[in-house]
Amino acid sequence: MIGRQAIGVLICSLLVAGLLGRAVAFPVDGDQTVLPAKTEFNEDALDRPREVFRSELAGGKSYLISLGNLAFNSSAILGGVARQASVSCGTCHVNGAGNAKFFMPKMSTRPGNFDTTGPLFNPKANNFVLDPVRIPSLRGARYLAPYGQDGRMASLRDFVRNVIVNEFAGPEPSPAIVDAIVAYIQDIDFLPNPSLGPGGHLVGNISDSERRGELLFSKPFPHDPGMSCAGCHVPSGTFVDHQQHDVGSGGLFKTPTLRNADFNAPYFHDGRYDTYDQVVAHFDRVFDLGLSAQDRKDLVAYLTAVGDGAQPYEREGAGATLTEINDFNNVLATAIPAQDKDIVALAVDTIGNELRELTEQYPDRKNTSVSGGEQERVLARNALKELVLILRRIDMEVGDGRSSDAAADYKNYRSLMAAAVPALLAGAERWSLFNPQVHDAHYAALRQVLQSRHTSR
Repeated sequence: MIGRQAIGVLICSLLVAGLLGRAVAFPVDGDQTVLPAKTEFNEDALDRPREVFRSELAGGKSYLISLGNLAFNSSAILGGVARQASVSCGTCHVNGAGNAKFFMPKMSTRPGNFDTTGPLFNPKANNFVLDPVRIPSLRGARYLAPYGQDGRMASLRDFVRNVIVNEFAGPEPSPAIVDAIVAYIQDIDFLPNPSLGPGGHLVGNISDSERRGELLFSKPFPHDPGMSCAGCHVPSGTFVDHQQHDVGSGGLFKTPTLRNADFNAPYFHDGRYDTYDQVVAHFDRVFDLGLSAQDRKDLVAYLTAVGDGAQPYEREGAGATLTEINDFNNVLATAIPAQDKDIVALAVDTIGNELRELTEQYPDRKNTSVSGGEQERVLARNALKELVLILRRIDMEVGDGRSSDAAADYKNYRSLMAAAVPALLAGAERWSLFNPQVHDAHYAALRQVLQSRHTSR
């Protein structure tokens, strides 16, 4: 364990050396980006979806799951445009959930959807029709086959490969990478919902409206007694029937789960609806259900109760980011001794990008929207840059077959990650973008710059 003396040595060396120059964040707009202007990834969000893993309840993530998590958050496995733009699977599926704020002009018709057969990422897959699909949550995906909004693929493995190779023009992934991503996705669990009991029935302190909604949900449709909401969204089967249906939205699409759906808006295959009220109104209209105003309210109350989940969001911060990076570090701990050059290179690239993004949460001294804590911010930034330098050395050492050098550098890297770096980040946090006041001032200034840039054109 590193004590105060070691932290002091690191601080002194950082102040003297200065290490690297100013890191340049990926532009959110402008000529440098390969993405359409005004693309929105919601990367400035202070709260992120909480990710629950079933493996953590069983004692911890395996190497395979950690590798899958790392690859899922790496642009290196995708094609050239995605790599240039630092787009990964995790860009659309933040912490395994959907990204309702994702919007890409010419590829989206509204926030939360994306055209997987558009021209930008893989021109060969372009069908010359703007037909975006909703970005789904991956929570509970192991229960939700078939895959794709239209349920076109029975195998999650085939679906993952298709996304990498066909939708994003990536190189053919190794079987190990595909297996790892599948293991990671299958490990993402639903958020627990204390209102759901055995068989998917509501339990606990349930309102009269929710009870009435539950009965309506199972009530046969007036003009087709063989149909009901519960006939497709089977409560005992994770609220799916694993089938495709035409519900008057333009084709056959698979039944989406209602678990945690409170956090999965927008709704329908193309994300056309923002609220449960709109969804209920659609079914009432298309299937002539004859619902009263109270019936609609009761169904919405029921859907809200079913779609709930405990602690859906967590506050973004250095601690949460370092926890994820440490999961990725565990991949290096296995790959370095094994001299697995490809996995080491992938891990170094992915972790390095995560560290650079974390660096940008501590504005440099030129940022006039932040006042105070200049030395603390400099130390935090330089410490993170030092980690990136060590990772680069490890990659080169493994590539050159210098196992002992790589092992020594990795030991040093983990020592810094264990105490010195967290301490420096904590010391600078009040002046970082994790502080809501600093965050808002920074992005307000950035918006002004972008606005003036567009106005002057």
